[in-house]
Amino acid sequence: MEQDQSTSGNNGINDNSDNNDSTTSSTASPASPRRRRILQAGAAAIAGATTMGFPAIVRAQSDKIIIGHLTPRTGFLGPMGEYAVMSINLAVEEQNKAGGLLGRQLTLLSEDSVNPPTASSKAQRLLERDGAALLIGEISSASALGIAQVAQRNKKLFMNTGCNSDELRGKSCNKFMFHIEAANSTYVKACGQQLLQNGLIKGKKLYALTADYAFGHDLLRTAKAFVGANGGTIANDELVPTDATDFSPYLLKIHQAKPDLVISNLAGNQITNFIKQYSEFGLPFPIAGFGFDTVAAWGAGADNFAGTWPTTWHHDVDSPSSKAFVAAFIKKYGKPPENQAWGEYVGFRSVAQAIAETKSLDTMKLIDYFEKGAQIDILKGRKGVYRDWDHQLMQEMYTLSPKPKGRAKDQWDFLQLGAAVPGPNAPLDSIAPTMQENACKFS
Repeated sequence: MEQDQSTSGNNGINDNSDNNDSTTSSTASPASPRRRRILQAGAAAIAGATTMGFPAIVRAQSDKIIIGHLTPRTGFLGPMGEYAVMSINLAVEEQNKAGGLLGRQLTLLSEDSVNPPTASSKAQRLLERDGAALLIGEISSASALGIAQVAQRNKKLFMNTGCNSDELRGKSCNKFMFHIEAANSTYVKACGQQLLQNGLIKGKKLYALTADYAFGHDLLRTAKAFVGANGGTIANDELVPTDATDFSPYLLKIHQAKPDLVISNLAGNQITNFIKQYSEFGLPFPIAGFGFDTVAAWGAGADNFAGTWPTTWHHDVDSPSSKAFVAAFIKKYGKPPENQAWGEYVGFRSVAQAIAETKSLDTMKLIDYFEKGAQIDILKGRKGVYRDWDHQLMQEMYTLSPKPKGRAKDQWDFLQLGAAVPGPNAPLDSIAPTMQENACKFS
């Protein structure tokens, strides 16, 4: 999932060696007389080019379409951010090999967003200094809110690929922001339906562990609403600091409470540590999660993984486009893509399709294209569409549980993919937040 991260790392533009068009900077020494003459000559040349029309340096830049990408690559969410970077590099590389867009090649500028203030400042520089045509990415909802405000101010598209908070689609919605990632309430409904079928909610007493920040609080709110509406009770809920690594105090409380089901509303590496330590303690109560990323399960390992968990996508999804993406990712990186990699890939493919179909980079034309219900191949059994009133992608979800012991083919192959939710005869928006649950009004 996601987290509001503390300030760390370099707040300047990073030199990302993964990108073909990275930018480096250095501190210049005082200019010598000869250097001053050279600089003056260069300035005169640029001034001359400007008087003849468009500045030469900008004209050269305009030969390419710049894509701005923001995602946390350090800290709590770093493992997911790395998959995001790998995936969007693959997507841009494929598009350039196919001829680019509008007859122009693409330049990807991918930045470590680190925390909300840094995310906002880097988004502003990508749009106002670097000339990015649009922004893609992010995992932290707090960072996404700042990025969306920058995008709105500059009237540029922002494709949110990893932020779950219902608030981003509700009271903080933004006409220039679209959501590939599902909302918290969608995750809860997708997993909750499976838990209901398994008899683990109605009449049951649940114990919840929740990440203590905005994302976790939002997820707990939607979890309580769903569980209560379906005859269950979250009898205990513990807020867990985002930097907590030792879950033994919480596991001792769970042992004493003897719940019918333990629910994780945790995020990032919290999930990995929780799954590992829950297994080590040997507690007998079933577990499930209302938020999840497959990289967290991979970190816990096959011997520790247990329970029922929701996901937007998994590399075993059986569709031709999904199989092609997985094969290309494995060929390039030697391992399967994680669900955050799926988000970045679908986010880029969405805007690439819109640009190709509208034959334009005009933001309002791209927004209109999505709002009119264009169908997008989202690497699943059914195509997706962006809903016009909140810009949320309507899509299938899935659940994951452990494969039977001995069935895994490799270190990534111990997750059993469940059936698509909703089922084939149900509308895609049946698990999405409704207007009554999460009203959005674009300014």
